[in-house]
Amino acid sequence: MSDEHGFSTRAIHAGQAADELTGSVVTPIYQVSTYKQDGIGGFRGGYEYSRSANPTRTALETCLAALEGGSHGFAFASGLAGQDAIARSLLVPGDHVVVPSDAYGGTYRYFNQIAKPQGVEHSIARISDVDAVRAAIRPGQTKAVWVETPTNPLLGIADIEAIAEVAHAAGAVLVVDNTFATPYLQRPLDLGADIVTQSTTKYVGGHSDVVGGAVVTATSVSVPGFENIADRIAFHQNGIGGVAGPFDSWLTLRGVKTLAIRMERHCDNAEKVVDFLQGHDGVGQVLYPGLSTHHNHEVAARQMKRFGGMVSFRLAKGEDAAVKTCAAVQLWTLGESLGGVESLIEHPARMTHSSVAGTELEVPNDLIRLSVGIEDVDDLIADLREALDIHG
Repeated sequence: MSDEHGFSTRAIHAGQAADELTGSVVTPIYQVSTYKQDGIGGFRGGYEYSRSANPTRTALETCLAALEGGSHGFAFASGLAGQDAIARSLLVPGDHVVVPSDAYGGTYRYFNQIAKPQGVEHSIARISDVDAVRAAIRPGQTKAVWVETPTNPLLGIADIEAIAEVAHAAGAVLVVDNTFATPYLQRPLDLGADIVTQSTTKYVGGHSDVVGGAVVTATSVSVPGFENIADRIAFHQNGIGGVAGPFDSWLTLRGVKTLAIRMERHCDNAEKVVDFLQGHDGVGQVLYPGLSTHHNHEVAARQMKRFGGMVSFRLAKGEDAAVKTCAAVQLWTLGESLGGVESLIEHPARMTHSSVAGTELEVPNDLIRLSVGIEDVDDLIADLREALDIHG
């Protein structure tokens, strides 16, 4: 598989040839911990122990690399396990990393409460502002610039190409969290990023039935000191051991096959939900990269195929109205996570981003985040309308 093949062709076939023994068109679940060796060190297909490699995981990693346009893919037990492997591969005590002012709470918690006590410093920058990112870099000390785009939960947009130039000029690696966009809507490596990470729990798996993470590295990396990024991550993946299990890998492979058609429906529905929210008196502000009023709409339009299924909005009446609206819906499920076929609603300040309360990353308490699913959109809008008419 190569970029000469279409996205869905790669999603269905990359790393997933028919099983040689049976002809099975679906990659088997190799639920195995160890493998018979043909003599000492005689590994069949390179497999000796499933922490180091497993055929089902290999299929997933090959597929993810093909979709992101990278050289090597790595599947982890969670998105945060993948992020930890990246950080340990790039950063040592005394190093510095730039992190977003709007980011997944778990990412900030990692850098602030795990990496920082271990001697890795960080600065916070508004990643929608290239100059702010440049100003946050410490020459000679900054080894990585970490961005989400779109960001969670305020849906900010980073100019990947411009930030890649800034990072590389400082001798730093650019890491992009592509969870919200997925490789179907955005390919950061094509825009100059060195590493892409994402939670495959979300859109890639797509069915709210598996937890996982992925890391994909660029085909060639010219940043001084980091020519072997893939080798470093492979070492830490095996050495730390937070790998995706065979069944989780199989579930994620099953989900990724329909990623393209699901993302199209997510986007279709999200755009209609945005139109409704903009017309409701109780809504003070709608945050969505597809709106011409979005701060970096032009950047999003340039680097994204479409604008995704995540929508955030603020209620004019404040926090109490937001909380009551989240509780009043019937079809939308009140829950954390995102990217499944079902629509989810949440109050970030009290749920996914409660860990950043009181910090520079604190989110507005009147904010509601929607993960717009693939149900019939008229039903979704009717449910929101009823809740907003009462509480908004």
